[in-house]
Amino acid sequence: MVCDTSVSTFYAAVTAPLSPLGNISCTVLNRIVEEGARTIMEYRHLGRAGVRVSTISLGSWLTYGGSVEEQGAVDCIHKAYDLGINFFDTANGYAGGRAEEVVGRAIKDFPRDTYFLATKVFFPVGEGPNQRGLSRKHIMEQCNASLRRLGVDYVDLYQCHRPDPETPVDETLRALDDLVTQGKILYAGVSEWSVTQLADAVYVGRELNLDPIVSNQPVYSLLERYIEPEIIPFCEKHGIGQVVFSPLAQGVLTGKYKPGQQPEQGTRAADEKSNQFMGRFMNDETLAAVQNLQGVAQEAGYSLAELALAWVLRQPNVSSAIIGASRPQQVEQNARAADITLSEDLLKRIDETLGAVVSYDAGRG
Repeated sequence: MVCDTSVSTFYAAVTAPLSPLGNISCTVLNRIVEEGARTIMEYRHLGRAGVRVSTISLGSWLTYGGSVEEQGAVDCIHKAYDLGINFFDTANGYAGGRAEEVVGRAIKDFPRDTYFLATKVFFPVGEGPNQRGLSRKHIMEQCNASLRRLGVDYVDLYQCHRPDPETPVDETLRALDDLVTQGKILYAGVSEWSVTQLADAVYVGRELNLDPIVSNQPVYSLLERYIEPEIIPFCEKHGIGQVVFSPLAQGVLTGKYKPGQQPEQGTRAADEKSNQFMGRFMNDETLAAVQNLQGVAQEAGYSLAELALAWVLRQPNVSSAIIGASRPQQVEQNARAADITLSEDLLKRIDETLGAVVSYDAGRG
């Protein structure tokens, strides 16, 4: 049997009860193989929702609309799509809305039913008192603004970018539920909410019979594991999937930064406009441990980035890991992690190698 591995054929296959490619079931065909390279994409449900998203997703924080030229961003997004990545994440606050515009132009030629588009709301978009937060007014206005910038009729996932202590959670949840009813969003999620805030959203939403939160977007990596003790167990119980960001710790887990050396020009760590969240990693103890981990990865036959992404995806509650990329080659390299399963012995060696540099502290500033 000869299989057509084009993206359009693949998506038609996984949404049908039986694949048109012979008698392969859509469960077995829950992946795509690129001709000439062993690049396999896996898909998972977003929490307990019926929709399935690629385990590797492409984000636009600190890149598209800013440090990466638009053609470079388009090339990365198209490469991701060709590799079977169907999940693209952005936010109204990234690069003052320009990231949404770039993403929208890049995906405009893709069939709308073949990709999953996510954006966010919370951070200030102006100086006015109602141009921020999670009030009904701000959510409704910013959803409409995001749709215009993205050039779509609806977004698949609309996320509360941070919790808003100044707005009652029922007001926020009712606004999101109304957007679902209007068809402007399909699912609602949150980002960087504590387990207490997640519990409020779950129980208030249930009491009011509102559309449930299906995802949480926290930071999660080999170096930052604060979601493991409480958030993951709670979310597993209540059907909330993790869409994790910074799985490579801002590039530190690629091994490019060395202890005792200044970061090379052109890297994120050397750019004052984009390195503001890297300080906690850029110390000799952490960088030395990461270099040791790179040796462990090489012995196992993986790049350090592949190992780090596969480690995140070992967690069943993680629906997808968001990568950033400035070049299509980075997308292709990182996508390989979707098909890697780490042994128990290797997981043990990883923990022994990193030791005390692993953080379970939820404080991020």
